[in-house]
Amino acid sequence: MIITLTLFLCGLLLLVSGAEALVRGASALALRLGISPLLIGLTVVAFGTSAPELAVSVDAALEGNSSISLGNIIGSNIANIALILGLAALIEPMRVQTSLITQQIPIMIGVSILLWLLSLDQRLGFLDGLLMFSGIIAYISFSYRHSQTDVPATQVEPVVETSIALMSRLWFCLLLIGAGLAALVAGGSLLVNSAVEIARLFNISETLIGLTIVALGTSLPEMATSIVAAIRKQDDIAIGNIVGSNIVNILGILGFSSMLSPLASAEFGQLNYIAMIGIAIVLWPLAWTRRRLGRLEGLVLLTIYAAYVYYLLLKT
Repeated sequence: MIITLTLFLCGLLLLVSGAEALVRGASALALRLGISPLLIGLTVVAFGTSAPELAVSVDAALEGNSSISLGNIIGSNIANIALILGLAALIEPMRVQTSLITQQIPIMIGVSILLWLLSLDQRLGFLDGLLMFSGIIAYISFSYRHSQTDVPATQVEPVVETSIALMSRLWFCLLLIGAGLAALVAGGSLLVNSAVEIARLFNISETLIGLTIVALGTSLPEMATSIVAAIRKQDDIAIGNIVGSNIVNILGILGFSSMLSPLASAEFGQLNYIAMIGIAIVLWPLAWTRRRLGRLEGLVLLTIYAAYVYYLLLKT
């Protein structure tokens, strides 16, 4: 028990320190390259924090476990918006850039609908995967071209002082990002594994463990990063990380997984697709109304997530 608790605390420490390093490194990189922190959040940070989803989904696809591969992505996407953005907004209100409202969130909604449409024949095959994976390349190109309309890093309100001090050291920015991502992945794995062991010691049901601890496990890097970024007033990285991760999860990870091995979606309920699309649509007006995600919006998102988990528990 003592060893398990120690591993749990080590995992938590790695998550916090990894998120801190990643946010500082990403902010400094944006300054150094003269591009918007939003683009860094949508791409570099989003791809990095989606590493656990990639590992789980690819492994599940190769083993022929389509439910895990699909459930991992769809469950993570729901948690990313409803739980993580909700929690981050409740802790620290965040302003929302216009390009997120007019471009990125609509793209996320469209990508979610695309996945649902492709799965209507109860199968995601190689061509479906190729279409989605081609989409991630187009998305990166689109985001880079339109990043010029975002607020450039040099005009953003004081980013953390460390970022400004480090902006002339590109190698150190990249080192911070790499070390931060490694710590996030390792910390998330330690935290999930030890939490499962603790839950079993207290005779908590396997179903509840799966729906809570394990289901949220691959979203821990996004959670740590977005909360730390929000506290550090790096709103573009906090929100961009979530929106970008959801797009990467579908187009990049599910696309790649489907190309490796066809995914059967017959056993995967339509409610989960609808929930994923619905929460993405709900985020749009919440972000649009006041151009910010405040504590009220955060509470709305968290309430929706609690209702979704409650419904899943009733079904089991």
